Amino acid sequence: MTAADLPPQEDDTPRKKRGLPLILGLVLALAGGGGGFFAVSSGMLGGGTVEAPGSEAPAMPEATPASFVPLDPLVINLPPGSGRRLLRFAAQIEVAPDHAAEVESLRPRIVDVLNTYLRAVELADLEDPAALTRLRAQMLRRVQVVAGAGRVRDLLVMEFVLD
Repeated sequence: MTAADLPPQEDDTPRKKRGLPLILGLVLALAGGGGGFFAVSSGMLGGGTVEAPGSEAPAMPEATPASFVPLDPLVINLPPGSGRRLLRFAAQIEVAPDHAAEVESLRPRIVDVLNTYLRAVELADLEDPAALTRLRAQMLRRVQVVAGAGRVRDLLVMEFVLD
């Protein structure tokens, strides 16, 4: 007997279906992506609809009038051995126009409180670029306390240089 004369033998192990999980995963991913797109574009998930390019843009709110009170530039001596010698700081205060004269009369007190605060800040905080936002917020709060409630809107840092 030759191999051609023998009846075909069946394997005892079942044949693995390698392609079925891959195809099933691909179909489910496509269905999930399509369902997610539909849910967001129809507004079900808070995405809202996309407006056509020619649609009218919402009107910008009118800017409130403001006055700016410049502060005298400050030069702060830094501690010896720090590798830096001076901090130069200049700022302006944004106020409502009707409070500009009142805040202008308080400029010496505001400069004093900023000078005192900047002398107390650690050099590492002054050198950290991300710390400027935190320092600005703390200085704004101190200026608002000195000027009184509702008079100062913002503190604009014009110069902040470590020499």
